[in-house]
Amino acid sequence: MSLEELIDHCKRGDRKAQAQLYRKYAPILFGISLKYSRNKTEAEDNLHDSFMTIFDKIGQYSGKGSFEGWIKRITVNTVLQKYRKEEHLNVVSENTEEEVEVDSGYADINLQTLLQYIQELPNKYRLTFNMYVLDGYSHREISEKLGTSAGTSKSNLARARMILKEKIENEQTKAIIGLIIFVMKDLV
Repeated sequence: MSLEELIDHCKRGDRKAQAQLYRKYAPILFGISLKYSRNKTEAEDNLHDSFMTIFDKIGQYSGKGSFEGWIKRITVNTVLQKYRKEEHLNVVSENTEEEVEVDSGYADINLQTLLQYIQELPNKYRLTFNMYVLDGYSHREISEKLGTSAGTSKSNLARARMILKEKIENEQTKAIIGLIIFVMKDLV
């Protein structure tokens, strides 16, 4: 069945077509949910909520533009809407401090470790970091989606980068200490 036929069947409420669409796009959307969530369980919940919205609104998809892009936007918006409703984003003071860049010398960090560090960020920092760095949103767009100001978005990004930089530096310090202990052990 072609993608157009699959979408058409989903618009008519065909459960088998919905299951097929889920199997086709769940891995992609789970990756998006995972980067915006605190952990795997929350990402699974966000993925479920996203598909519920996709199936509910699939009749609005006109066939113009990328279907995958359309469902990715729904997934991001579903997660952001959930956080706005839970009011995790409201306790932020506006601060337009300069952005902190993470030194590119830390590029050797394991991707899984970096994802873990991003997931550990407080919601407001994690969402802003993902939207700006990974998804290419501007501070104005982020502020509109999160219901904050552009200055708050800049501040949240700077804080997220600072936290990530500290975590990466701590990880590298642990690795160096471990290496020193290993070498010293062989010398004794």
